[in-house]
Amino acid sequence: MNATRRLTGLAIVAALGLILGNELRAFAQAPAAGQDAAAKGPKYTQAEYNAEQACAAEKVPAAVIKCADDFVSKYPNSDLLVYIYPLYYQAYSGQKNYQKMMEIADKLAALGDKIDALTRFNAYFSHATAYYAMVSDPAVGPNASKDAALAKGAQEAAAAALKTFEEVKKPDNVTDDAWAKQKTVSQLTLNGIAAQAAMNAKDCSGAVTYYKAALALNPDDLTFNYRLGQAYLCMNPPQQMDAFWSIARAVTAKGATQAQSAKVKDYLRKLIVNYQGGTVCDSLTDAELNELLQLAGTSAERPSSYSLPAAADLAAAQKDMTIASVVADLKVGGDKGKLTWLAACGLEFPEVPGKVIEVVKGSDSIVLKIAFVTSDAEFEAATTPNMDVKVAGQPEAARVEKDSAVHFTGTLTSYDPDPAFFLHWDKAKVKEEDIPKEKGAPKRPVRKPAARKPAAKPS
Repeated sequence: MNATRRLTGLAIVAALGLILGNELRAFAQAPAAGQDAAAKGPKYTQAEYNAEQACAAEKVPAAVIKCADDFVSKYPNSDLLVYIYPLYYQAYSGQKNYQKMMEIADKLAALGDKIDALTRFNAYFSHATAYYAMVSDPAVGPNASKDAALAKGAQEAAAAALKTFEEVKKPDNVTDDAWAKQKTVSQLTLNGIAAQAAMNAKDCSGAVTYYKAALALNPDDLTFNYRLGQAYLCMNPPQQMDAFWSIARAVTAKGATQAQSAKVKDYLRKLIVNYQGGTVCDSLTDAELNELLQLAGTSAERPSSYSLPAAADLAAAQKDMTIASVVADLKVGGDKGKLTWLAACGLEFPEVPGKVIEVVKGSDSIVLKIAFVTSDAEFEAATTPNMDVKVAGQPEAARVEKDSAVHFTGTLTSYDPDPAFFLHWDKAKVKEEDIPKEKGAPKRPVRKPAARKPAAKPS
């Protein structure tokens, strides 16, 4: 699913383009108006101030880092570290040194009560987004995403940023509407990063929590719905129904392109087939998939009543199955009929008994219109067919005559429910003993024909 995996960064990338703009970088380099710690005022010497200003004036990342190193060496406990640390990790960002970014961001956050809420938020946010940049970088991402300790640290940083943002006061020069939008973008970004980090740390239930939080803000997001499905699948035990529902919502997401929707839909179909042990009848899988897509498109939450039978359910239904039991269950209908049909469709049933009502001869096949019977009384009473049986590769079957008793082995492919109940068969062969050797009187009906169990579905 490499093509689908490339979908997973779309929403987060869009958010990063906003949240890492000049506005927050400016906040990180000057006292934030209205914040509690800033009101107290930092304490520093003129020499410290000049040194900090010199670092802020540097433009080349390597020069900034050297200047910051010198500052920290000379003034390890300076109140101006609150401005030096952001210069540090922005310079490391320019060098794509993600681990140093996270390390310096953690040092800023560790200043605790010495810094205001917005600065703490920036520190946690910088750690989280540095991790996201690292795992998204083709040069280091494959290995970085396997580091559980890095993932756990990023998850904790994102969670801390989400919590801290609730303490941040809106700047006076920002409108309520703009601040609300910025807050939503930040929350979407951080929940997405926390969820991805949780997945990399094998904390699948944690990932579910964060993806659901993101979807509470944007229920129709392709990426988050798809990734929520992945998180459900990696839980122990896997939560397949919730996974299918979430991935179905990704298929129907309004923002999905036709190509993206098609790829995710194909993936979902394969998941369903595997879950049901390799369903033979494509038409049934398609029907289940279409129903799921229709339902999931109308509700973010899966109703508890929605489920699909698993491979074990189908195997249990097939255990003592005969064509007679299949016919009985299908005529009753309901959930039992649905399960029986899902288990029976595509199976080959041996020596199905019946009364020939009509023989339709074609150029390359023969279709027998047959009434399914299981007793002498049913045989005598049968006047209309309830099965059509396509026989191919057996030209001698054309000698079968109307009103004769036959047995055939064939694959059950579809059926029409009551009131016009009808079974459709393919790849059938008539039992040799039931085919007249030469034209003559029809064979006598078989007394009390027995319905045998079907052959097992191919694995």
